[in-house]
Amino acid sequence: MAKKKILYVQTSGTDTPERLYAPFILGATAAAMGIDATVYFLVKGITVVKKGEAEKIKVGGFPTLKEVMDQAVKAGVKMMVCEQSCMLFGLPRGSFEENAVVVGAATLNDLLLEADAVLSF
Repeated sequence: MAKKKILYVQTSGTDTPERLYAPFILGATAAAMGIDATVYFLVKGITVVKKGEAEKIKVGGFPTLKEVMDQAVKAGVKMMVCEQSCMLFGLPRGSFEENAVVVGAATLNDLLLEADAVLSF
């Protein structure tokens, strides 16, 4: 049987920190369950993986967003950044966390078509 795939689409940005932890926590949980998990950052969501931003975000009793993000990546969660959103906000490719790969719009369409489940934040 093929490995299940979950896609988390992050459109919320650093201006709504309470919405940023879920895709990483759920993604790490999915990876632990043997599910292929990807977080795709779109529109304001790209601000989440801009270098230096995740370290500034800490909500409630949770660790910093950067710590949670690093744990998710270590668990196998993939992070993809929308190239067109980068152009929209004037952010060059080198602006993002090292594990966040900048990809084109067709990649999101492919991920959506291949996913067994999609959740957006």
